[in-house]
Amino acid sequence: MRSKYASTRRNAAACVLLCVIAVSGCLSGKLPSRTLQGANAIQVPVERYDLMWERTVAVLNNYHFIIARESKLEGVIETQYRAGSNLLELWHHDSVGYANRLESTLQSIRRRVVVRFQNTADSMLFVSVRVDKDIEDVPGLAANYEGGATFRDSDPLQRDLDQVVGQTGPSRWISRGTDPALEVELLSQIRHAALR
Repeated sequence: MRSKYASTRRNAAACVLLCVIAVSGCLSGKLPSRTLQGANAIQVPVERYDLMWERTVAVLNNYHFIIARESKLEGVIETQYRAGSNLLELWHHDSVGYANRLESTLQSIRRRVVVRFQNTADSMLFVSVRVDKDIEDVPGLAANYEGGATFRDSDPLQRDLDQVVGQTGPSRWISRGTDPALEVELLSQIRHAALR
């Protein structure tokens, strides 16, 4: 009988440890950025510039990113920030992998994509993808609860009709560096779309 309780206790401790490890990722610092020629860039012939541009916009739309700014002269496509998809939003693909989905479920995460097109001297085109990842920092208490807007019978009548309490201040966003998993996924999709 004791061994049954001991194994149950060990399993519970292992589950708690796994949850702590999964959530502790939000406490780590920035991820190191990579160079343009690293794993977050592909090289294509410069003649395919227009095709690559159109396919890149299509891939970003498939991932539900809204284009904030695009300039062919500068060779830049930037998206708006988008909230990270959680474990229950399987139709959104911006949270790549179980760890990112779990983090987006437990924390408020947002991502923004910047795609750069750069010509090289040997008439080739570098297409690089950078995904900025931020985590929400709510200052003070966020006392949003469903009973906050009700009036109690035991309290004397007050004329203060602003009973719904929101955040004590606006949200701040802390940079978590880049999201290499989504960068690789987007580049793979852009490369695949360009080959069609």
